[in-house]
Order: sequence, then C-alpha cells, then structure tokens
Amino acid sequence: MLLLAAESCTESRMKIKFFLLPFLCLLALPALAQTADEIVGKYLDARGGIDKIKAVQSERVIGHITFAPGVEGPFLLEFKRPLKLHMEATIQGHSLVRVYDGKSAGWVINPFDEEKGAQPMSADDLSTISDESDFDGPLVDYRAKGNQVELTGKDEVDGKPVYKIKLIRKNGDARTYYIDSSSFLVLQWEGVTRVEGKEIPIQNFLHNYREVDGLRFPFEVDTGFPESPQQRKFIIEKVELNPQIDDARFAKPVPPPASWASASPSPSTN
Repeated sequence: MLLLAAESCTESRMKIKFFLLPFLCLLALPALAQTADEIVGKYLDARGGIDKIKAVQSERVIGHITFAPGVEGPFLLEFKRPLKLHMEATIQGHSLVRVYDGKSAGWVINPFDEEKGAQPMSADDLSTISDESDFDGPLVDYRAKGNQVELTGKDEVDGKPVYKIKLIRKNGDARTYYIDSSSFLVLQWEGVTRVEGKEIPIQNFLHNYREVDGLRFPFEVDTGFPESPQQRKFIIEKVELNPQIDDARFAKPVPPPASWASASPSPSTN
C-alpha cells in the first residue's frame, strides 16, 4: 500500500489530528483605536451574526482532502451540540475515523496503526478534543470559555490589510487570527497543536467564503506546517446546517463501509 509504505503510524496520527483543526476557525485598516472586542464582534457579524451562529444545533461538512499528489480522498465531518464530533476520511480505500461523545469519551480508527478497530483517544487527543468539537469556534463567547483576546497590530495577507487578533486560551495556548479589515472575515490563523507531547506549529489560509443559510463559511482551506514540507488542501463541497444526526453517530464507532465516500455529492454552488 503506497500510503502505508510512505508514512509512519505517527504521521498518520498527525494527519487525523490536523484534519479537524482547520474546521475548529469557522468562524481598509482605520486605526488601532478599534478594540479587540469590537473587531471580534465585527467578525461574528460578518459570519452572519451571533444569533444565527448559536441557532445551528448540528452541522455536516462534506468535501475532498489532498495530502500529497495521489494521496487524497473524500471526507465527512458531523457536529452536534454539545461538543459531539464524528469525522471520517477515506484515503486509497482506507478509512480514518475520529469520534467524540461530547462528554468524556473518544475513539479513533486508524488503519495505519498496529492496533486495528476503535481505540480510545490518547491523552493528547482528549486534552484538545473539546476545542476541535466546538464548531462555533473559540472566538464565540470567548470569555465564557475562559479565553482572552488582544489586538496585537496590523499586517497583510495576500496583499489585503488585516488586524492581528491574538487568542489566549485558558490553558495558555495561543493562536493569532488575521482578520480582513474590510470584510472582517478570517483570512489566516496560526498556532500550535500537540501530538505525542510535542508542539507542532500550524498555519491555515481560508479562501472562497460562501453563504449557507445566512452564515458564511470558507470553502477552501490550505494548511501548512512551517517546520515540515507537509501541506493539506481541503475543498468543501457541501455544508448542511441543522441536519438530523442520530446520537449513535457519536458513540464508539465501527469501521465504516467504503461506499459512503462514493456517495459524496458534487460541489455545491451555495
């Protein structure tokens, strides 16, 4: 198997973890007189407004992920309040699965691990899973979540002026969001994640925002790792808001049939 031969089990674990990360942000420079609170508020308004964001009780995202030339496939993400998560990706006929019950238990099916079937999430996974499964994103109700924000300056992303908002989580981890000074949408965010006790820097570039039922989502996300040549590209084909998702989807999983991938819809024009 090409992928199994080319990448170690540790790298495949990293791919599963990095997979979601990019979806935890979905989420003219006047002067720095604007406060961090004001800019975050304008970002939430640009997304569609806090009321519409909170009205979403479940979400399904279908798309295509590319790890490297010839190493790509469809993915499916499902979220449900409170903090429930189900992820599947099929690469060269092998299904990666990641599930969290929204409380305290999570499982991973990694066909590239020695241990087959559903395995309990690692301590690293469980320490960050509530962040990954929070599909509002860390800027929504950030104070209630124990987070802080700071306006650290101005910059440019792809020639566009942006505000730099630093988010400091209650555990001390930090991210920087680059918010377009015109549209007030996030164009880039960067931070670190932890894999097997190591901090891994990560950058995400968000493109092609589209409106779905009054909320705006990036339909392309490019993910890079400054200390690694690895790159990821996510193309979103469809976003469904408030779909019916059975709670059984967030229980201990069984390996999914390969057939779900072939049923993925063609790209949406929403």
